[in-house]
Amino acid sequence: MAKISWKGGALLAPLPPVLVSCGGMDRPNLITVAWTGILNTIPPKTYISVRPERYSYPLIRESGAFVINLSTASMIRAVDFCGVRSGRQMDKFAATGLHAEPSPLLGCPMVAESPLALECRVTQQIELGSHTMFLADILGVQVEESLLDREGKLHLDRCGLAAFAHGEYFKLGEKLGSFGFSVRKKKKPRRPPKKR
Repeated sequence: MAKISWKGGALLAPLPPVLVSCGGMDRPNLITVAWTGILNTIPPKTYISVRPERYSYPLIRESGAFVINLSTASMIRAVDFCGVRSGRQMDKFAATGLHAEPSPLLGCPMVAESPLALECRVTQQIELGSHTMFLADILGVQVEESLLDREGKLHLDRCGLAAFAHGEYFKLGEKLGSFGFSVRKKKKPRRPPKKR
């Protein structure tokens, strides 16, 4: 297929439009972040990249903690709102109808409506240009019980997660496979035992 060459840009999709909660429980704040991801498995590490002029920037820098709250399709209006409004002028929790609750390990706010929240402790800050990257250890993960089956297996497909791609929001839908399905051997049908 023919391609047209563009100059380098921030065009990687889809991304998770997460709500990052920060600050204290006395004045909790939310910021929408799509520049996030997993950096390492053992120990579990993540990052968020935030512009220094954002209200959340000094809150995260001073406390050294934040929570990444996964967003669902039902939360997307609040997610968008928190990305275009500043916590300097308002309480975003009150404005969106979301509820702050203290994260068990860090005590900083997390979003009660989010089905999954990652409690993060900042380990390093890297100034990159337009954004500062906060590298963090994932100290704990808070999971909504309804996403677990009887054996304790997580089923994120049950919560209708949202995705962000080039300025637009999408609801994740059809499952295409699971990790390793392309090389997994097919199970042979069991033959009935021979009669004698």
